[in-house]
Amino acid sequence: MFPLYDENPTRITPYLTYGLIGINIVVFLHEMSLSSTELQQFFQLYAVVPQQLSASFQGVPVGQEVPEWATLITSQFLHGGWWHLISNMLFLWVFGNNIEDKLGHAKYLIFYLSCGVFAGLCQWFIGMNSAIPSLGASGAISGVLGAYAIRFPQAKVVTLVFLFFFVTTVRIPALILIGFFFIQNIVSGVASLQAAANMSVETGGVAYWAHIGGFVAGFFLAPLLGIFNRDDWD
Repeated sequence: MFPLYDENPTRITPYLTYGLIGINIVVFLHEMSLSSTELQQFFQLYAVVPQQLSASFQGVPVGQEVPEWATLITSQFLHGGWWHLISNMLFLWVFGNNIEDKLGHAKYLIFYLSCGVFAGLCQWFIGMNSAIPSLGASGAISGVLGAYAIRFPQAKVVTLVFLFFFVTTVRIPALILIGFFFIQNIVSGVASLQAAANMSVETGGVAYWAHIGGFVAGFFLAPLLGIFNRDDWD
């Protein structure tokens, strides 16, 4: 199932959502211009490398130009391939504008980056000694989904559905669509727990625990930032 758009109008122009999508695209185009060796070096510098992050938390210098804690933010703007980028940006496009509308631009940016940081820490916790870079906007966007699920559970999402060779579109309540996403990640995350330390987008794996962590962060952080405040019930 792939969401195409939601039937949930906004009252503002979601400049930050557009900006985040734009930055992710520009960074990915830069990645595409790099050689294989340069790309690996780029990921080592700006993606979260759990082994290096663990060392930095212990006060051990890792000899990187970018502080390891900062990669919890920079990694959110890296992607491992076209499909990784497109799927993430599609979800951000569909669901991000309404969360930005309710939180306001400044709080939305804090919310988005915070969810991404928490997601990165969750994936790091699963495999603290892994040397495989972890990257992608999925954790932050999972936070957006968590916020959307509690604020707009009944909003209809026009979704592209593949049933073997049959393709159609259906209108699905957001809670069902996002709930399916979350349960799928829980099941996959538990099933792959032993191998979680070796999962990264770069190697074709999926960082399920980053998705779970980001979703949980969004679920709890959005109310604290006022997603239900003011005239939001109008």
